[in-house]
Amino acid sequence: MKVTSEIDYKRAIAESGKSIFDPIEVGDPNLWIPTFQIETLLNSSLCGRSLAGLALRTRSKVLKELVCEALGYPVPKSFKRVQPRFFGQQLDVYAQKATNLQIWNEDLSPTRRYAIVEVLSNDVVGRVRVVNGQQLAILDRTGTITTKYQAYLDLGTERRELVSREDTVLMQSHIRPGVFFPVDAGPSSEPRSGELLPIREIFSRLSALVGSAFPDPGIDQERNRGAALHDLVCKTLGYSKFGDTGQFPDVRHQLLEIKLQTSPTIDLGLVEPVSRALLDVQKLGGDHPRHCDARYAIFYAATDGKMVVLTHLFMTTGEMFFSRFRKFGGKVVNGKLQISLSRDFFS
Repeated sequence: MKVTSEIDYKRAIAESGKSIFDPIEVGDPNLWIPTFQIETLLNSSLCGRSLAGLALRTRSKVLKELVCEALGYPVPKSFKRVQPRFFGQQLDVYAQKATNLQIWNEDLSPTRRYAIVEVLSNDVVGRVRVVNGQQLAILDRTGTITTKYQAYLDLGTERRELVSREDTVLMQSHIRPGVFFPVDAGPSSEPRSGELLPIREIFSRLSALVGSAFPDPGIDQERNRGAALHDLVCKTLGYSKFGDTGQFPDVRHQLLEIKLQTSPTIDLGLVEPVSRALLDVQKLGGDHPRHCDARYAIFYAATDGKMVVLTHLFMTTGEMFFSRFRKFGGKVVNGKLQISLSRDFFS
């Protein structure tokens, strides 16, 4: 059976006979449910369900049972105290009636998925967001999670600089110069073998953006600044529409992460670009992309408060990232993690 939709994934899980505790290889084309499809399945099954009258511990158990049913798993007799609770899908579930998300006794994992369930004032499930540790780390404004990995950008003398002239060895059999994207392929689609542009071609196309400008939404609107740049990048690469799920990498279909810099400090989140940890994407044939295989487009920009002007572009693979950008140190802070979710987190 070819698995293409969230319903196909649910059916495949049900037919596999696996429990939530059975391991599944990240990127398994039939049984590893991509993050976006998990979110769709959970919203379809959980939204509107009432949790009224349930004690907190009972509510937690009922939610986990509902998640099992939504994903196609049998409900276990008891939920083992393993981390994460849905071990096969590397998924944890949190119910949120307030914006203060608390994670106890562990650090955020960059590759784990976190299903954040909105519980409305009438104890009815609103929306469900599924994000990974990288995305949650971005929301931490207190510094209590981690001093995230950072690097320093020295502009140098070139306005356009291709750091990595070739893609990583693992990716080279999956790239295709001049490829036209299929009609069903968008920026947020899963990457597919034969649909990846070479890093040199991406660099060539994006180089045209140096010198272009867009309205500045404000110094406290980094997310909107980034969205405006992502829109330009998607159009320049040849996509008919903009797409951004907030997952790493930004342009998932091309394994491309986009950074907009108005200062020399590059925030890298919880994972170093050179990491060989597997990405939360499907396999390309028999190969599974790693963080070091991702491509980075780093734009430096200047702003006068009214317009953002793109002044420089740097492109590199994760593997070659620190050959150009100087790494800062980082340290882990243990304890209870408290993350304030933004007001529009569920919108």
